[in-house]
Formats: sequence, C-alpha cells, structure tokens
Amino acid sequence: MKSSNLGYPRIGEKREWKHALERFWAGELEETAFLQEMKELRLHQLRKQQEIGIDLIPVGDFSFYDHVLDAAFMFGIVPKRFAQQEMSLRTYFDIARGNDTAVAAEMTKWFNTNYHYIVPEWHEAPKLMENRPLRLYEEAKEIGIHGKPVLLGPVTLVKLSKGYESFKGAVEALIPLYEQVLSELEEAAWIQIDEPILATDLSDEEFAVLRAAYTRLRKATNSRLILQTYFDSITRYKEVVKLPVDAVGLDFVHDRGENLLSLQQYGFPQEKYLAAGVIDGRNVWRADLENKQALLEAITVVVPKERVIIQPSASLLHVPVTSKGEALEPILQNALAFADEKLAEVVLLAKGANQAALEASHAALAALSASPVRNQEAVRKAMQNLPAQVERNSPFTERRELQQVRFGLPLLPTTTIGSFPQTAEVRQKRRAWRRGELPDATYQAYIRAEIKKWIEMQEEIGLDVLVHGEFERTDMVEYFGEKLAGFQFTKNGWVQSYGSRCVKPPLIYGDVAFVAPMTVKETLYAQSLVSKPVKGMLTGPITILNWSFVRDDIPRRDVANQIALALREEVEALEDHGIRMIQIDEPALREGLPLKREHWDSYLADAVYAFKLATTAVRDTTQIHTHMCYSNFEDIIEAIAALDADVISIETSRSHGELIAAFETHTYEKGIGLGVYDIHSPRVPKLSEIEHNIARALQVLHPKQIWINPDCGLKTRGIDETVAGLCIMVQAAKRARRQLEAVIQ
Repeated sequence: MKSSNLGYPRIGEKREWKHALERFWAGELEETAFLQEMKELRLHQLRKQQEIGIDLIPVGDFSFYDHVLDAAFMFGIVPKRFAQQEMSLRTYFDIARGNDTAVAAEMTKWFNTNYHYIVPEWHEAPKLMENRPLRLYEEAKEIGIHGKPVLLGPVTLVKLSKGYESFKGAVEALIPLYEQVLSELEEAAWIQIDEPILATDLSDEEFAVLRAAYTRLRKATNSRLILQTYFDSITRYKEVVKLPVDAVGLDFVHDRGENLLSLQQYGFPQEKYLAAGVIDGRNVWRADLENKQALLEAITVVVPKERVIIQPSASLLHVPVTSKGEALEPILQNALAFADEKLAEVVLLAKGANQAALEASHAALAALSASPVRNQEAVRKAMQNLPAQVERNSPFTERRELQQVRFGLPLLPTTTIGSFPQTAEVRQKRRAWRRGELPDATYQAYIRAEIKKWIEMQEEIGLDVLVHGEFERTDMVEYFGEKLAGFQFTKNGWVQSYGSRCVKPPLIYGDVAFVAPMTVKETLYAQSLVSKPVKGMLTGPITILNWSFVRDDIPRRDVANQIALALREEVEALEDHGIRMIQIDEPALREGLPLKREHWDSYLADAVYAFKLATTAVRDTTQIHTHMCYSNFEDIIEAIAALDADVISIETSRSHGELIAAFETHTYEKGIGLGVYDIHSPRVPKLSEIEHNIARALQVLHPKQIWINPDCGLKTRGIDETVAGLCIMVQAAKRARRQLEAVIQ
C-alpha cells in the first residue's frame, strides 16, 4: 500500500517559521531574506518526509500565514478595502493583520479545531493571480521530490467565505480558474483537493453544484485527483464516492465509525483508490498498531490493498513536529507520537507492521493506562457523585439587582478581557525564573510591580472594572495545567493557532484534580491596591479540554467534568477571599461543536453542564463572567443562555458588528460585553469605529445589558498601542453613556 501525508506543520522544530515572520514584520528581515528563509524551511520539511518514507508528499500545504488566505489571495479574492493595493506580500499580510487605514479581515475557527483562518471577502469576480501550487511543485522538483500538490477545494473555499451574491455563481466563477491551475500541473501524478466541507450537512442544491464542479475539474487534468475529506464522516457517502475523481480520502479516526460502516454497507467503486486516514492527525498519542491493523483488515475486505493509501486522518498542522528531544518520564514519553512519529506509523502500516512493532505500541499504551496517574481514587469517587442538576441559587433577574447594588457600576461599564502586554522583559524574567536563574522572591516582587503598574494605568485610563494583567501566566491553558494534577507539558510541543501565534497545548494524560489555589494570590494583591472591582481570571473547563491534547481512553465529557470539579474549588477559594467578580473564559466552547448538527445537542449539553459545575456554587452577589471570541453565536445562542453567566463578552470588531444580529432573533437578557476593537491587529482603533460598534449594539440590546471591552486579551500587543486603544475605547463608552443618560433624563 502507498503512504501519504495531507499536510505538515509549518512552524519548524524550533518555531523557525514564527521567528522569521516576526522579524520580517518588525523590519529586521528584508523581504528577499525572508523568502529565502521560508524556502529553506519548506524544503527541509519536504526532505524529512522523504526520509521517513512517505510516498505521496504534499506540496502547497506550507503557508506564510493561513492556507485559506493563500487560496483566496491566489484567486484575487481580496476585501474591497485592500483592492487598490498591489497584490504583494505586504497586501497579503495587511489582509491578515490590518494596517493604519484598514481593519484586518475577519478571523474564525477552522471547522472544530483550534486553528483560525482568515475569512475571504468577495467584492468582484475572482481571477487567477498566480498558480501557487505549480510554483511550489517546481520548487520541490529542485531537490528531486515530485510531490502531491494540495489545493483547498472550490466548494469549501466558497462556503468559508462571505460577500458573494450566489453560492452557485461563486463556485462557477472559480471553476475556470481551478481548471487552469490543474491543467498547468500536468507533471503531477496526484493532486489533492481538500473539501472538508463534505463532513458537514450540504443541501441538495449545494451538492449538485459540487458534483457539477468536479465533473468539469476531472476533464481539466490527466493527473489523478484525490478528493480529500477530514474531521468527521462524510454525510453523503454514496454520492461522494461516485464523484468523477480517482481517489476519495476519508477520516477513519474522528468519524465515530460511520465511514467504515458506510464502506461496509455500500461498498466502494472498484476503479477508485481509498485514501484511508487511520492515524490520528489531531492528537499526540501513539497509535495502537494492533487496532489499526484490524481496522485496515476491515477496510481491505471491501477495497483491495493495492487501491488503499495509508495516511493521517487530517493535516498534521494540528500536532507538534516531533517528540524527539522531549525529556518526559518514560511511561509518558513512550506513549507519544507527534508529526514525524505519526508519519513513521503511516509508513509502517503501509509496508505491513511486523509483530514486534504491533506488540511494542500496544505495551506502551497499556503501561500508561495502568499507571497510578490514571487511577486516582479520589477523582473516581467525585465523578461517581456528580449532581444531576447544577444551578445558581437564584434566577438572573434577582442576581442582577443584587450585583448592581454591590458594585454600583455606570451604564456601559468598561473593562478588559484579562491579559495585558507580555513584554520582552516579562518573558525574559519568567524564563530566568523557570531556569532557576532568578530567585523566587525576586520574581514574585517583579510580578507584583507589574500588577501595581497596570492597576494604576487602568485607573488612569478610566476603566470601571480592572484585572491584574496575568503577567505570571505563559498561556491561559498552560498556566492552569501546570497547577492541576493530571497534566504534563512538553518543551517543544508547539502548534500554530493563528498567524505567528503558536501555543503549546498541555497533555491531559491522567486524572485531573485540584492541588492548591492557583490565582488567589495575584488577584488579592491587585484588589488590595484599588477600590474598584478586580476580576478573578480563570480558563473554563471546555477551553482547557479543547486546547489540550486529551487522553483518549475515557470519554471527553468525563475529562471536562474532572477539570470543572477542580476549577470549582478555585472559584470557591476566590469567593472566600472576597473576590466577587470571577471570569471563567470559554473561547473554545463553539470550536468543539461537532460538524454535524445531529451531534450538537449532546456536545452542548455536556459543555453547559461542565461550565455550571465549575461556577454555580457562588453567592448571588458574586458576578460570573465568561468570554468567547470569533464564534458564530447564532448557532449556539441557547447554549450560551443556558450557561447562566451574568456577563458574556463577545467579538464585534472583525465581524463589523455582524454578530450582534444573533441577538435580533433571540431574546437574551443577561449582560453582554462587546469586543469593540480588534486586538489581533497592531493598529490603534479609530473612535468612529468603536462608536459604530456600540451604536450597532444599542439598536438591539438594552443599555443596561451592555459592557464595553476589547475583543480578546491584550497579551500580544505593545504597551503604547494598548494604552492608546483602551483610552479611545473608554472615550467612546463615556460619550455613548452621556448620550444615553441625557435621553433617560
């Protein structure tokens, strides 16, 4: 059987990609040198896959920022506000990051992952600007690799876009451009076209458009076409396998067994290849090769071996590069497989795994399963005694009045999401402390000084509700994982989240439990400096779950509830120490939503339960906040209401206030914090932009519901731009407040 890969991590073993990007953006690297560094990294990654033994090596999966932006840019799908700029590398990055005169394009989650893509915006007919896959294919040939070009499919590209008048018309406008791209790739033996949208619920009309598109694309090339799906089972199996392509790629890991069932029930065309995604491309655990061998045996009952291609279930973009160099305890280290190790598993299965390899993988996972960290008696007992219902003592209408008396906040109160700039000095001090080069007392004094400085700055800016700034935290999930039992961290387990932003997800490998207070010390110190309320800041159970690599031997809902029980103890500790505003952020709640609506209710019920398990033990006068960013709230508005948080903060800047529309058709009575400016762009927002977002919200929401805040934490921004942005935000809020008070009077 042939081996294949769908995509390789861009960032490099030591995040060389990230560092080159940020030096280029800072003006420290000329464009020519930047392009050369990126080319060298790209070719290095191709050589690694060749050395591992992959037969079909992807080219075109590498990106300077985002593969969806790459596809849109290649076809001239550029937001109108950037259309007058030259189609250059600068324009490409301006679309992603914004500039002094134009806001960045909207950013949202790539299906149900923690990767963010740039949403393409249509304003005129597309046109082919460059055959990017051909350029990268020719580049790979320079080192003797005849790769497999990878393209984002036309239907998925359109479905992920906005601004077009007609879905059918948009796809039909793209097809001649795709035909040209394919025809020019005449030397490529295989071409992979990604259509992950097929794992969602397409209508009959939409599928008819897709069928017509591939009927045309098949005629444009003599290369073999792989129609690649991933992240779930395909909804229209019988129709998809009949499409005029040479191979169909299916995910046999995250499909709940449905792809295999369809294969067994309906068969598979004899003339086609099946690209079988049998190695988990989204988690870090070593495969049990005995189970994978059994899966392949079931597949090859239907599809002859010579027509099966072995590959990961999805692009390896979602996992770290390699587990080599990690220094974890052997029982855990031996159970891990990052991108390189997964590709080795793919090759092993394609060639036929020997008995020793089968037994080694099984033994490694069995040893971890039997370890004490996965068999904590106290956690087991707590899980057996979970309450059937978790509710606040009183309804929101009663709590709201009590909280208003306690806090005495004005209309449109202003606050931030939690973090303030993590300067180079902050990061350097933390690194020195972690390495043992800075005494604990010295480091703690430094953190307190940063907290004090930013408390004073927040008061000077005029914010109504303050935060301590999170200077002690590396990452909103990592920080808590380091303080809870059941977590482990890697040295180089980085993955891309958006742009150059890389995160290092923790490994949830054991039973999760509370050990000691995690946030009380810093929050109490901040509160001691000021009379205004300071929010306690926690990360919610579903976000910790979705932003971690999670053990796969028990249901995810059980892991979420273990985390929730641990967070519940932290919430109670904060409240016992007098902190009466507590924010439990759930920015990843929607990203875990299954791709098929039939599975939504179960996931959302589990998510709501876990959040409430963590938060509902507090007094009525304690105000619970949560934060969600870059989500389609209309999809989950009922679940958001069911969380019963007193205040939820959302994004309204990159979407230009469009998310507010969700509240036009759904009644929502609780507090809503508007993310009125985009913190992912270095530009300082204009007063008029923030005023527009506030005015848009006031058309839909009662003034007493609305809070004003940035759309996310300010960790990645500079000090000057942060202060300038917040000053403008407070100015806009005060102007709107005066206008409202004048009307009320």
